[in-house]
Amino acid sequence: MSSRFFPSSIPGNLRLGLGGAALGNLFQAVSGTQVQALMEAAWAGGCRSFDTAPHYGNGLSERRMGDALRAHACEAYLLSSKVGRLLTARPDAPRDQNAYVGGLPFVQHWDYSAAGVRRSIEDSLQRTGLGRLDVVYIHDPDPACHGAHAGRVLRQVVDETLPALARMKQEGLIRAVGLGVNDVDVVLQVLREADLDVLLLAGRYSLLDHSALPALLPLCAARQVKVALGGVFNSGILATGALGGKATFNYAPAAQEWLQRTARIEALCTEYGVPLRAAALQFPLAHPAIDIVMLGARSVAEWDDGVAMMGHPIPPAFWLALRDAGLLPPEAPLPC
Repeated sequence: MSSRFFPSSIPGNLRLGLGGAALGNLFQAVSGTQVQALMEAAWAGGCRSFDTAPHYGNGLSERRMGDALRAHACEAYLLSSKVGRLLTARPDAPRDQNAYVGGLPFVQHWDYSAAGVRRSIEDSLQRTGLGRLDVVYIHDPDPACHGAHAGRVLRQVVDETLPALARMKQEGLIRAVGLGVNDVDVVLQVLREADLDVLLLAGRYSLLDHSALPALLPLCAARQVKVALGGVFNSGILATGALGGKATFNYAPAAQEWLQRTARIEALCTEYGVPLRAAALQFPLAHPAIDIVMLGARSVAEWDDGVAMMGHPIPPAFWLALRDAGLLPPEAPLPC
């Protein structure tokens, strides 16, 4: 391991990990051959951080990542998965569920109890065929998923889920505990009452969305909570651009505000010869709280593009132009 919790994944200190949602057939099917090629390409390129979850294809992503990683010594990589959703086998389970297509024949239900969390980890170890998980994230304990029950869920996370995970950490089944969320307030509430080792934060610190910057990221740095950042493209708009008003933001059609801001960023990218994807990947890593960016690639071509964009030279004047145009907050650290 490096001095950071998440290992530097690409030679030259570029910090890029592989997120596993696409390996569970998010939105479209990915063949086993394609997954194997992607995992091999990521490993050959130096990737050593991999993230998955029972939610991703009802265990399909976990199974596929485990199949690829069992060929390597467990000390050589870091694998994270999640708890909060249990899977129950059902012969008539729909193959398409929760935006995943062709998943495994299970159905999901929420369970943050101590017994449910232990079962979830044991099930994940069975699916991956591995003897431990490096990181376990508590998945989606937020109002978007739980609505009126969110307060009760969060109380259970603090009082029951986190203590249960701490016991499993002492047993050696897991090495680190955190939250896997896209909600800043949920993390702040948990940190008022408990400690976390790590955080997987999706979409809340990007070229467009800076909502984690004022309170959460400084707190993580002060508390030494290591942050892995997902959703760096905000589900598409920062990879594709505004697409003439047809881009997606947070898995929905982008609102006019995001389309206009993206168009302004794209104009500066064109002026300075900077690919939008390169700017989106490199910007958040300038913040000292961010250890690594997780890229949700679904093919070798997408992975290779991510590696290239991480290494693409960007002139300091570009970042200053973004800040001067009001597109980045004055307090945001710049990669220059």
